[in-house]
Amino acid sequence: MKKIDLVFRTVGERTSDAALELAVKNIQPQEVHIIENVKPFSLAVQQMLAINYNCDFVVFADADCLICEDMTPFLQHNSFPYVDCYVLDKFRGYIHCGVHITRMDVVQLMQKVEISEGDRKYVLRPESRTRELALRKLNQSKVFQHFKIFHDFFQYYRDIFVKYAIRELRSRKDYWQEKLNVNQDDWIKQSKDWDDQDFLVANYGVNYSRELIQEKATLEEIEKFIAYLPQIAMSELEKLNIAEKEALTLEQVWELSAKINPQKWQRSKRMKVFGIGLSRTGTKSLTGALNILGINVVHYPQDETTLQELIEGNFEFSLLNNFDGITDITVASYYAQLDKIYPDSKFILTVREKESWLKSMEAHWSKKAVFDERPEKQKRMELRRFLRSAVYGTYQFNTERLSYVYDFHCQNVLEYFRDRPESLLVLNICQGEGWEKLCSFFDLPVREEPFPHNNNKTHISHHKM
Repeated sequence: MKKIDLVFRTVGERTSDAALELAVKNIQPQEVHIIENVKPFSLAVQQMLAINYNCDFVVFADADCLICEDMTPFLQHNSFPYVDCYVLDKFRGYIHCGVHITRMDVVQLMQKVEISEGDRKYVLRPESRTRELALRKLNQSKVFQHFKIFHDFFQYYRDIFVKYAIRELRSRKDYWQEKLNVNQDDWIKQSKDWDDQDFLVANYGVNYSRELIQEKATLEEIEKFIAYLPQIAMSELEKLNIAEKEALTLEQVWELSAKINPQKWQRSKRMKVFGIGLSRTGTKSLTGALNILGINVVHYPQDETTLQELIEGNFEFSLLNNFDGITDITVASYYAQLDKIYPDSKFILTVREKESWLKSMEAHWSKKAVFDERPEKQKRMELRRFLRSAVYGTYQFNTERLSYVYDFHCQNVLEYFRDRPESLLVLNICQGEGWEKLCSFFDLPVREEPFPHNNNKTHISHHKM
């Protein structure tokens, strides 16, 4: 059996006791290390990296995460160097944060990482930055897995204020700034619908940080602001006449877990991301890259609900309540409809040299049957036949037909977005295009880690039946 250690980080969150009990139950660690009331977070990271571990993997879990699913089967079979866990966040939907499964060789490299003076990424995300540098030395990237984990439900108002004041500082790039603005619009509505002050406090924290700390603020000013945020939060909440919440009980957590279906969690219909390249054009690599950037997209979903929605011509896709977008031929033909349903969205057309693409398609389709009599395969075969018919007009490989479809698809996409270059990125991953074009499209800093490629087994948790 693999030896799993748990590092539990708490700064007195309202969920601390319940979160620790659930983490121990659902991770079954051989040893628990508690990092308690260590601020700022960079000091907590230093303490957790000073521990002398004797295990195969370390699960780093924050006290704002309520793990409501048994993780032990995955932990015992997992061999990836680093797994980032998707959680259901009360304020932002599905995001990957708060629970990190890290192999011991990565932890050991993190312990040796030297941070350059003035590293802004480290100031804002000390753990993430340290792990990023360690993974780069191993030439590895993130892997993603979904679990039933509730994040930032039941928190004290003061912690919500602090978290979202810092969130604003972390979101000062075009895409994430717009995304945060979309979230804020949602919060105003949710605060009324739910009669829930959590959303108002989060909104207030964002606006407070935005007004007080200007874009030109120095690193020293940002560090000082973060250090004083707990005191600022208490003062501001008193001005707002918001009384703090009482202690949380585990019964309240179980009630939430039974009541909320993560698959039906509603999200905004704005700013989705769609990979509309055809099969074998690097759509899996694109999916991995988008997830690394924190854009939670799913590749070629195979669930029964999506199949039924496709058959009905319903392109709102229930999946988009949980995800930021979809890639591959599930959406490739429906970009015009998606563009109208989901305003302000981004579309990425992955392309490839056509002769190479045709050879890859022929090999791929020869291995993928469209008929299989086994009952458990019926829905998957139905989806495959439907999409091949809708996108390619044929079940079986035909050079002339697929050549025509490739040219026609690319031509139509380019024509549709001709006057909107800000909405469409054309990306040739097979010829080496990657982070520079992708990050520029979202106005994000260019990533330093290797761009994920399907042939290096970048793993993404797919949504299946």
